Amino acid sequence: MSQNPDRYLVVGNPVSHSRSPEIHRAFADQFDDDIHYDKIEVPLDGFARFVTEFGRSGGCGLNVTVPFKLEAFDYADPCDELAESAAAVNTLRFTAQGRCEGFNTDGIGLLNDLCNRHSLDLENKTVLILGAGGATQGVLAPLLQTRPARLMIANRTVDKAQQMFARYLARMGPVPDTEVCVLGFDELRVKPDLIINATSVGLNGNAELIDPSWVRNVFCYDMSYGKAASFCAWAARHGARASVDGLGMLVEQAAQSYFLWRGKRPQTEPVVAQLRRTLNA
Repeated sequence: MSQNPDRYLVVGNPVSHSRSPEIHRAFADQFDDDIHYDKIEVPLDGFARFVTEFGRSGGCGLNVTVPFKLEAFDYADPCDELAESAAAVNTLRFTAQGRCEGFNTDGIGLLNDLCNRHSLDLENKTVLILGAGGATQGVLAPLLQTRPARLMIANRTVDKAQQMFARYLARMGPVPDTEVCVLGFDELRVKPDLIINATSVGLNGNAELIDPSWVRNVFCYDMSYGKAASFCAWAARHGARASVDGLGMLVEQAAQSYFLWRGKRPQTEPVVAQLRRTLNA
């Protein structure tokens, strides 16, 4: 190992719970890459200053988690199309020319997990996504690129969901191939093929966002993972055709970051299995 390995970090506030160091070290082991990856909690008022100093000191890349994804979007130049569509950045890459490029890998991570690992085909299907916060905003464009027949965005506060989608339309323009419906949790009328939970219900333990009849015989997906994926467990108890948590998404979005940084595509299946064993221990 060299004395000066390439340096990467995940930054957030809080960030102690992050699995990113474990994931990226596993990726590096696959290629015998010499990297150093750690996690640092950045003061709420110190994000831009920290990123500037890290880049000037020779840092290669950052993963960005809450609450800094919007600040990362404002900081980075340029940003890729997925970051533009989400108005949020979760991956920063420093170039030899001194630029800080921004990317959003959340949507790619979700679709790689859904469509590759779980073999779902979303074209011409009906998709229901629960929640209208940053998690939904981050995956909206990639979901629409799969050309579902209908995408329903349900939220407790309908006005918030409408505002979120209006901002998306202002950035990205009209959606040509998909009917998009914005509605409240109690306004569902069409049975979906896929339900994605993008809310933080796992933080308060109240997983019943919608009537249990809506999850019966439906593929249900929770963006949270492990014990926080209470919607996943709730849907399984109420007859979901399948109910999976977002551990695969976590690893897949990290794999896309690794590819953006190092031009190498890691194998994700062994890393998902490794993390699952750790969570179940």
